Amino acid sequence: MRFAKALLISAVLFTGAAQAQDIEPTDPNAIARQELMGMIGKNIGILGDMAGGKTAYDAAGAEAAKAAMIEAASKIEATFMDQGAADPASTAKPEIWANWDDFLVKSKALGDAAGALDVASVETIGAGMGALGGACKDCHTTYRVSK
Repeated sequence: MRFAKALLISAVLFTGAAQAQDIEPTDPNAIARQELMGMIGKNIGILGDMAGGKTAYDAAGAEAAKAAMIEAASKIEATFMDQGAADPASTAKPEIWANWDDFLVKSKALGDAAGALDVASVETIGAGMGALGGACKDCHTTYRVSK
């Protein structure tokens, strides 16, 4: 049940964002942020599909998705550091830069959850998806515009 809830949260946060945007960002900072978050979403999707039985378990694929998430999480601070120009396609709230230290704590929680994820089996991936989904939801609830 916990895994299903985490998978649902992840799906809503990432696929909903892609469908909700009618326009593409034009500011280079917004584009970089969108690409980074897309990479995180893609890899959560890979792991979630394995854990949910949508795709077959692939140890190398799971390890690669975990490594990509850890790498992407490590780039959040640098990618979000410059707010850039106002961009109507951006889903980043200005509160990110007003509450920078809290934002960094939340982004670190994602990196920690990704680093702690055990990808040795479908079951262990499923057990770790709640922490990943929770870290995403915690940050997105505070710092992401719902469109």
